[in-house]
Amino acid sequence: MIQKFQADEMKKRLIEESVLFISILKWVVIATVVGGGVGVATTIFLKLLDWSLAFSTGYRYYYFTLPIVMMICALVTHYLEPEAHGYGIEKVIAAVHRAGGRIGMDVVPVKLAATILTITAGGSAGQVGPCGQIGAALSSFAADLFRLPENDRKKIVICGLSAGFASVLGAPFAGAIFSVEILYVGSLLYEVLLPSFIAGITSYEVSSWLGIHYRYYPVDFVPALTESFILRMVLAGIFFGLCSVLVIEILRSGEKLSERFTKFSPLVGLGGGVVMIALTLIFSEQFLGSGLETIQSALRGERIVFYAFFMKAIFTSLTLNFGGSGGLIMPILFIGATAGSFLGDLLGLDRATFAAVGFVSLLAGTTNTPIAASILAVEFFGSAIAPYAGISCIVSFLMTGHRSVFPTQILAFRKSASVAVEIGSDLAHIHADFKPRDKSLIVVFLRLLEKIRDVATRTTKKRDS
Repeated sequence: MIQKFQADEMKKRLIEESVLFISILKWVVIATVVGGGVGVATTIFLKLLDWSLAFSTGYRYYYFTLPIVMMICALVTHYLEPEAHGYGIEKVIAAVHRAGGRIGMDVVPVKLAATILTITAGGSAGQVGPCGQIGAALSSFAADLFRLPENDRKKIVICGLSAGFASVLGAPFAGAIFSVEILYVGSLLYEVLLPSFIAGITSYEVSSWLGIHYRYYPVDFVPALTESFILRMVLAGIFFGLCSVLVIEILRSGEKLSERFTKFSPLVGLGGGVVMIALTLIFSEQFLGSGLETIQSALRGERIVFYAFFMKAIFTSLTLNFGGSGGLIMPILFIGATAGSFLGDLLGLDRATFAAVGFVSLLAGTTNTPIAASILAVEFFGSAIAPYAGISCIVSFLMTGHRSVFPTQILAFRKSASVAVEIGSDLAHIHADFKPRDKSLIVVFLRLLEKIRDVATRTTKKRDS
C-alpha cells in the first residue's frame, strides 16, 4: 500500500515536471520568434526614421511643415486607425486590460507612418512607444495566427512590448522588466518574466546584427556612499517626483484643451503646429524631435538652459495631444536628464551624475516603474551608480502619487497608508481620500499648515482693520 502511494506521488511529480518543461520550451520558442520579428520591424522603422530625418533636417526651417504634417496625422489616425493617435504604450496597456490583448494589424503601418512624419517634421515625440505598440500589434497577430487563448495572447503581447523597448534603447533587461511592471502599479507579472526576457534579448541582438548602434554613458564620477550623499539622493528623488507630477499635469492639460476641438481634428493639428513654430522661434530648436543630442549633452555634463525640462514637456504635450503621433519615453528621458543637470547646477555638484540619475528617476516617477528604471541605470551608466539611482527612482515613484502618464495602469497597492484609494481601479478613475493616523507625521504637517493659515488670516484682518 505504501509502495503504491509512493509510486503514485512519484508519477504525479514526473507529470508536473514534464508539463512545466513543455511550458518553458513553448514560451522559449514563442518569445524567440516574437523577439526576432519585432527586432526586424524595429530596425526597419529606425532606419526609415534616420533617413527621413537626414533629409528633412537638411533644410534650415524644416519645422515650418509642422502644421501641415500634424493636420495630416490627425486626419490619418482619425479616419484610418484611431489607435495610432497619441502615445504608443498607453494603447498597449489599454488593450491588455480591456480587450484581452487584441490589437489590430492596421495600427502597424499607420503608427509607423504617422510617427515618422511627426518626428521628421520636428514634433516632440519618441521612438520607444511606437516600436512597443508595433511589436505588440505584431504579437497579437501571431496570437491570431496560432489561435492562442486569451491569457497566452496577453503574454505574447507583453513580449512584443518588451522587444520593442529593448531594441530601441539597447536595454534588453530594463525592457523586459518594464513590460511586466508597467501594467500594474506595485506588482510584477512573474508568469511573463521568462518570455519577456527572451523576447527583449532576441530583439536587441537582431537589431544590433542588422546595424542599429547603441550608445551608453558610463558615469566616471561617483562619490562615496555616505549618509550625506544618500540624503541628497532622497532630496533629488523628491525633486524628480515633483517634476514627474508637473509632466503628467502638463500632458493632462494639453489633452483637456485639445478635447474641446475634437470635432475639428485637422484644425487642432494645424493650430498645434503653428503654436510649436512660434515657441521654437522664441526659444530654441532643441525642444523639437526626440531630443537625443540634448540628452547626450546633459549626460556629458555640459551646461543646459535651466528651463529645458519644462519647455520639453510643453512641446511634447502640444505634439501628442494636437494631432501628432509618437512615444513618450524619449521625451521623458530628455526631461529627466535636463532636470538633473539643472539640479546639479543648483547644488553645485557634478551635472553628469545628476543628469544620469534624473534620466531614470523621471521614468520611474511618470510611469510607475522604479525597478525597470533602476535596471536601465545599470545598463546605461554602469553598476557604480546603481545605489544612488535606485534610491532616487523609488523616492520619485512614491512622490508622484497615484497618477501616471499612462492612466490605464491598474493600481495594485497604496503608496501610503494615509491615502485611501481603491485597489484594482485604473489610475484614470482613482480618487484619493486622505485618512492620516492621529500620530502620523502627515497630521503634524497638516496641523502646522492650519496654524500657518490661521496666523496669516489674523495678520490680514489686523492689517485691513
